[in-house]
Amino acid sequence: RALRLVLTDARAPLTSHLLCASACLRHRAAMSTLLINQPTYAWLRELGLREENDGVYNGTWGGRGEVVTSYCPANNEPIARVRQATTKDYEETVKKAKEAWKIWADIPAPKRGEIVRQIGDALRRKIKVLGSLVSLEMGKIYVEGVGEVQEYVDVCDYAVGLSRMIGGPVLPSERPGHALIEQWNPVGLVGIITAFNFPVAVYGWNNAIALICGNVCLWKGAPTTPLTSVAVTKIVAEVLEQNNLPGAICSMTCGGAEIGSALAKDERVDLVSFTGSTHVGKLVSLMVQERFGRQLLELGGNNAIVVFEDADLNLVVPSTVFAAVGTAGQRCTTTRRLMLHESIHDDVVERLSKAYKQIRIGDPWDSNTLYGPLHTKEAVEQYKAAIEQAKQQGGTIVCGGKVMDRPGNYVEPTIITGLAHDAPIVHKETFVPILYVLKFKTEEEAFSWNNEVKQGLSSSIFTKDMGRVFRWLGPKGSDCGIVNVNIPTSGAEIGGAFGGEKHTGGGRESGSDSWKQYMRRSTCTINYSKDLPLAQGIKFE
Repeated sequence: RALRLVLTDARAPLTSHLLCASACLRHRAAMSTLLINQPTYAWLRELGLREENDGVYNGTWGGRGEVVTSYCPANNEPIARVRQATTKDYEETVKKAKEAWKIWADIPAPKRGEIVRQIGDALRRKIKVLGSLVSLEMGKIYVEGVGEVQEYVDVCDYAVGLSRMIGGPVLPSERPGHALIEQWNPVGLVGIITAFNFPVAVYGWNNAIALICGNVCLWKGAPTTPLTSVAVTKIVAEVLEQNNLPGAICSMTCGGAEIGSALAKDERVDLVSFTGSTHVGKLVSLMVQERFGRQLLELGGNNAIVVFEDADLNLVVPSTVFAAVGTAGQRCTTTRRLMLHESIHDDVVERLSKAYKQIRIGDPWDSNTLYGPLHTKEAVEQYKAAIEQAKQQGGTIVCGGKVMDRPGNYVEPTIITGLAHDAPIVHKETFVPILYVLKFKTEEEAFSWNNEVKQGLSSSIFTKDMGRVFRWLGPKGSDCGIVNVNIPTSGAEIGGAFGGEKHTGGGRESGSDSWKQYMRRSTCTINYSKDLPLAQGIKFE
């Protein structure tokens, strides 16, 4: 019995050791399956990525939350892992960001512009490898991934010039010996919540402009593109460190809804910039509004191209294909409705159908590919559901309509005709490559159909009639924030203000005077006389 007790006691540490060894082997096996450990994807390490990455940056790297795995949409294989933020990590990051603002706000705007210039140059040096990561993790084709990083670079260039130009006017005062001026100051801490479909560019629009205005930034990227968030932040952090500036000026907390809600409700966050779906945007908006906070919303779009009988069809077909199929229908500016004058309807549909059949589908990082996968398996299910609803509501599938039999989240780009302009599925923004083709008779009808959906992001007409062009641009024309003529609904330049009306949220980012969203305005009256005249001629003696 004594011998049996000894053997039993001795077996316990041995069993524990074997269990530990087994767990280590499983861990190593799991790590070996990550794409980052395969020679083909060794370039990921050029971005400072490794098997498991810290998902919090506030001057130092960390993260004590759940470890999530990022998957490649083209094959659903794991790329690498990121440890997300806890609410405690978030609290620490906000405090460090607020402290960093005290330093950043004292730096003259043109000097802040110099830092942004360096960020742009650092992005230029990594543009191909970072574009490859966007392609790998988000699923868009390589040229679009590189183009997205180029957008951030372009906005940095724009912001550098803007850093020497922002300011308010000197206004005429009705009182002698008085000056009336506008003073613009930074809001403070800008919380930036971005979506999966543009995991670099949307942050760039906000970050570059917010920085030159004197703000610090706290970024929460999409939960499904955390590696891109980490890689971009590493590039920006290195520039800050080289200039002996607090890294918390550009903080990051990877996470899900818990971190997003904390940011939206936090009174210390002076502006919340949210890009995403209308449904989630409404929830964020209510949280921010409840504390009377500032918000900048870039939400959904149910965008239309309207083609009149005098249109140049050699422009219409490639424009529609690019706008409807590009990024696999996952742009907020994707064309979802194509309105064709009845006299050209059949001709355009036939041309489009032929063009769709020539679209080169494949791995997004293959330079020959024009069309890649949807971002998630959930998006594939949304695609299938939308196809069924369209059929039930009277639609006819002209082209596509099926999930592709290959690894990854691939579906066929789809054209559907025969639906009513106000069919429920037509009025629903489904973030997939389905194009609903509608037939109209008159200009009034077409303009009305364009405006009848809840969103108001982007729109375009194709015509040679200049009178019609200016009616389209006028008060009875398109009600969208982006109103184009003879070009697609997508592919906006950074020099103009980007955003939309109605359920799109009303926010404006990037160019024009969008910088005003990141600043607060004070009207200042200065009396440099020895008298005290009152406005409106009031006497109070």
